[in-house]
Amino acid sequence: MFFLVKFICAVITRALFILVSLIGVWRVTWVKEDTTYWFLTFLFLPLVVEMIITLKRRKGQDYKWVSPAILLFLISIIPSIWLLELHHKMTKPNNTLCNKLDSWENVRGAITLNNTLGNLTYKDYLKLFSTVCPNDWILALHQILLILVILGRWLLPLGGGVTRDELSQLLLIFVGTAADILEFTSETLSDVKDDSHELVYIILAVWTWSMLQFPLHLSVVNSKSDSEGEVQTTSLLTRHSTDIWTIVEALFIQDGPFLVVRLTVMTYFYVFHQMLIFFAIKNFLVVILNLYRLVIICQDVRPPTGSTDEATAVP
Repeated sequence: MFFLVKFICAVITRALFILVSLIGVWRVTWVKEDTTYWFLTFLFLPLVVEMIITLKRRKGQDYKWVSPAILLFLISIIPSIWLLELHHKMTKPNNTLCNKLDSWENVRGAITLNNTLGNLTYKDYLKLFSTVCPNDWILALHQILLILVILGRWLLPLGGGVTRDELSQLLLIFVGTAADILEFTSETLSDVKDDSHELVYIILAVWTWSMLQFPLHLSVVNSKSDSEGEVQTTSLLTRHSTDIWTIVEALFIQDGPFLVVRLTVMTYFYVFHQMLIFFAIKNFLVVILNLYRLVIICQDVRPPTGSTDEATAVP
């Protein structure tokens, strides 16, 4: 029975990954008006192969340090989001007739319109979906991507050596990370001027780089020493592997790159407003506090001076 539950969770999670990626590819083909973009669905094949191998060899069980399913899901959907963001920023289509989803009244109005039209064909439904504003479409994909990554990590069977306590910590970290990433993309991309195409590439590249945190589980999962005596003889990397990886993530994957981009937006592209300053200060504080944490960890590794003196005094 337990194996059946793991099997169902593994299949459902990957099916949701493929479904959301397929929606992203469909949106690209609709916006670009080019059916050749359906070739992006070939990016789904590694995820299907990974599912077959995992179900057959590992009985649906995930790996300890990395989640290949989440990594392949990101590979399958990120190109679609890139194409949609670039198309929206560089073409600036006319959005006067689109349906905004910025209020409950607008959402309810769209649902009511669907009910009043009666029997709708498949093409009619596609046209209704296509009337949603491009900004709302792209933001929805960003949001669904982050939510599905968190839910997918929760539903996927635990990897070998990963406890439920570690999984719960990892999911809480993912929630905070997802909120920071969504805020970075939505706020920073909204500051881009029409002629600043280079900034769009920079923001999307940093966003893609920051998404690599989700397939990795190093910020929580580590190999702990079994006895207290071993702690004194282990190295810095072994004793504080999770702390060091958390610092590396903040400095080089998330807050560090976010700070560089925001400073570039303010100094080079001359975009300046209250929220941008606040989040730049927030990233700066996180970077400084992590550097301070790294110094504390390095000092903690040094042996106490009193113990070394007592050891040398023994004949």
